[in-house]
Amino acid sequence: MERMRQLIDILNRASEAYYQKDSEIMSDFQYDRLYDELVSLEAETGIVLSDSPTRNVGHKVLSALTKVRHESRMLSLDKTKEVGRLKEFLGSEEGILSYKMDGLTVVLTYNNGELVQAVTRGNGEIGEDITHNAVFFRNIPLKLGFKGEMVIRGEAVISFEDFDRINENLAPEEKYKNPRNLCSGTVRQLNSEISAGRNVNFIAFSLVKAEGMTFGDSKAERLDYLEKMGFTAVERKIVTSDNIEESVREFENRIPQNKYATDGLVLTYNSMEYSQSLGATAKFPRDSIAFKWADELAETRLISIDWSTSRTGLINPIAVFEPVELEGTTVNRASLHNLSIVENLKLGIGDTIMVYKANMIIPQVAENMTQSGNIDIPKICPVCGEETEIISLRDGRALKCPNPNCKAQRVLSLEHFVSRDAMNIEGLSEATIEKFVEKGFIDNYTDLFRLDRYRDEIMEMEGFGEKSYGNLISAIEKSKNVHIANFIYALGINNVGLSNAKLLCKKYKYDMDKIRNASSDELLEIDGFGEVIANSVRKYFSHGKNIRLIDEAMEYISFIPEEESGENILEGKTFVITGDVHIYKNRKELQAHIEKLGGKAASSVSSKTDYLINNNANSTSSKNKKAKELGIPIISEEEFESMIRR
Repeated sequence: MERMRQLIDILNRASEAYYQKDSEIMSDFQYDRLYDELVSLEAETGIVLSDSPTRNVGHKVLSALTKVRHESRMLSLDKTKEVGRLKEFLGSEEGILSYKMDGLTVVLTYNNGELVQAVTRGNGEIGEDITHNAVFFRNIPLKLGFKGEMVIRGEAVISFEDFDRINENLAPEEKYKNPRNLCSGTVRQLNSEISAGRNVNFIAFSLVKAEGMTFGDSKAERLDYLEKMGFTAVERKIVTSDNIEESVREFENRIPQNKYATDGLVLTYNSMEYSQSLGATAKFPRDSIAFKWADELAETRLISIDWSTSRTGLINPIAVFEPVELEGTTVNRASLHNLSIVENLKLGIGDTIMVYKANMIIPQVAENMTQSGNIDIPKICPVCGEETEIISLRDGRALKCPNPNCKAQRVLSLEHFVSRDAMNIEGLSEATIEKFVEKGFIDNYTDLFRLDRYRDEIMEMEGFGEKSYGNLISAIEKSKNVHIANFIYALGINNVGLSNAKLLCKKYKYDMDKIRNASSDELLEIDGFGEVIANSVRKYFSHGKNIRLIDEAMEYISFIPEEESGENILEGKTFVITGDVHIYKNRKELQAHIEKLGGKAASSVSSKTDYLINNNANSTSSKNKKAKELGIPIISEEEFESMIRR
């Protein structure tokens, strides 16, 4: 009984962190292991306590958002890690197998063709009204041709690419551990302007209600209908017990290429009539089951913990262990994310640990068999020697270097400054920048424009000669003519990526003085800018040191004049670009040209897409397939050029 109470307490605290605070105090692997242990103890003793997570769906909802009771209770799914169980579940029935998207479940309600409400799953009975944020989901129709009431369930998700972009621009204490937490935190914001710039997408997995519509018995037919209405439906396949094993492998093999995080598969009966006849248990529907891949575990020995100081000052722990094979690759390192995880796992050098790949992609430490807990937390920054401090983050405690002049922070800030979408200075890798900082050639980014003072010293360095030195100086000279948006992005202002930098520059007619003196109220007028972004910009340009460096840089650089298109001939048109290009240098250049002419370049094909640009119209890519299904024209670069020259 004592162990059961202990498990219930741990699991409920983890559930509270996940559902209320958009954070995690343990991995999915650890949660599942403890949950399964509790289930076994309850079966063995016949005792189920009232606060057991095995009988509760989700966690009670606590937030400032309006609470909404679901019309029908949203149950969680029973789960298995055995393909044989899926085969047994199907029996002679036909099923639909689909990815289990790893985001935030949302219910959309339309009335008379208008989106009237969006509600989170919450605890299954009561969710939170997020309609103010749902209207900014990138891929949902705000109006439908359907005039009755329509209710759709799906998953709000943020792509891996957008997760990296957004997290990079967040302050250390605001960073998210994974796309799921970021999406949950974004969708549940009170300020919709924050979610507007984060590219949340909605993947539909169930049509609950379509008033007045008559369908056949197939759930697949309902999903097909949603796609015709402009929604993105979950990737799926009709299966039987004969092909279920092969189909599971197909889904598994595509995981490394997936745009969004998944945490398994869902199998549901295709027949509506049969599904409805089965009913549900107190917690699970009987017509669906979740499949989670049995994580491939490997036992190894912890060699060390590397503490790596980042550009933001966080000192991130990385587990280094004896190499093992996982999911077909050799791994010997795993991120531990923060100090809390090191402490919770009670890690010690020489400990026997179990490692796996979360969602079959990211190496993680599952558990520590030895738990010696002999790791010494660094008292000084491994880079600059400054005394470290422990701070509170969204996902627990973290170690930080408080020294803004720490070489690691300088090196990574400089690496960002010279990156392709910033100043685009080729030949300056992180390793080269680190050497230049060590030798005193560079202290801040303006020193890059004076590197010719150290010509002889650089040419004597290993890996450098007259030719490589000449190439570097040429690249620096070339960078001195730059678009102002790229320069703004290069400064590394928190929350300001390249797209936000472009919006900022456009607002102030590409005038640096006006940008520097912009007020918070003015910044809030920019489409997609909320208080967080506006405050970041205002704070950066209020700092005397930042202004001095910009003034110094302006002695060397000049901004490329921006050509404002008077015609905006592509205004209102949305393009998606895929495949190789040959007229333009790369897809980014083509995207910039579209935006310059007033158009919009999106990352995925939807009902809102006007044209897909692909030089191979016969490609079997997913974008081509989607465009053909939706009747969207697929045009080549030549056809695009003809369009804009008419």
